[in-house]
Amino acid sequence: MTTRQPEFGLFLIPEADNYAGLTDLAAYADTHGLDLIGIQDHPYQRRFFDTWTLITALAVRTTRLAFFPDVANLPLRNPAVLAKSVASLDIITGGRVHLGLGAGAFWDAIAGMGGARLSGGEALRATGEAIEIIRAMWSDERTARVPGEFHRLVGIHPGPAPAHAPGIWLGASGPRMLALTGARADGWLPSSSWATPEFLTEAGARIDDAAAAAGRDPSAVRRLYNVSGTITDGADGGFLAGPVERWVDDLTALHLERRVDGFVFWPSEGDAAAQVRRYTEQVVPAVRAAVAR
Repeated sequence: MTTRQPEFGLFLIPEADNYAGLTDLAAYADTHGLDLIGIQDHPYQRRFFDTWTLITALAVRTTRLAFFPDVANLPLRNPAVLAKSVASLDIITGGRVHLGLGAGAFWDAIAGMGGARLSGGEALRATGEAIEIIRAMWSDERTARVPGEFHRLVGIHPGPAPAHAPGIWLGASGPRMLALTGARADGWLPSSSWATPEFLTEAGARIDDAAAAAGRDPSAVRRLYNVSGTITDGADGGFLAGPVERWVDDLTALHLERRVDGFVFWPSEGDAAAQVRRYTEQVVPAVRAAVAR
């Protein structure tokens, strides 16, 4: 059972016609005790901002929040350049950036933007190579050489180094990607839309086993759960669908029993701003108090 206090954040949709609303949400989160903001990365969505540009704009307008792509679309983002972007913004913000990384999905759209269409095994290998390249770019080595089938470094000078050690958190679901998470990554980013509480336990065991096999402390691999649902005024509708008390019970149990280290919230229905306020001002303090008890 974990005893660390969980972190709480928001999952933002980078709608290009809602910049004012996104800046308001980030400012609210920054001043009301939240810890994280994650922003999805789907470059082929014509109505979406570029995720990294939006993260930069919001990060420099805030003072406490950590930001991360949830998750960066690796097939459309060169890992060496992505590593330099993360390090640059981490320096600018005083250590408030992490990297959520995804192996790819929606392959027709990725191919439509010029990205490679990869099989599951190819995407797995490409992600492993990207992690090695990103860490090399953040290192203090004078020259970095990383051979690879999909990504490589050939005698590049790394730098600048980030202000702190950004986490590399994988949005993994399959057995081999979960094993890669345990062996090589700093965290796991499942979503409640596809990862049930039971799956969190099953997949978490795979991550732990892979971490132990790699000589790592399994507890060092963080779990950050994207939670989508509705905080209602009415009856209990089940997991992540009910009044504040239901949400407090669900999130507390997920933290204490499923080892979830952080929750990244976005409402599935209703007034998003009102839902965020209810989550921030009612659910989050009550979960923190329950965990402390």
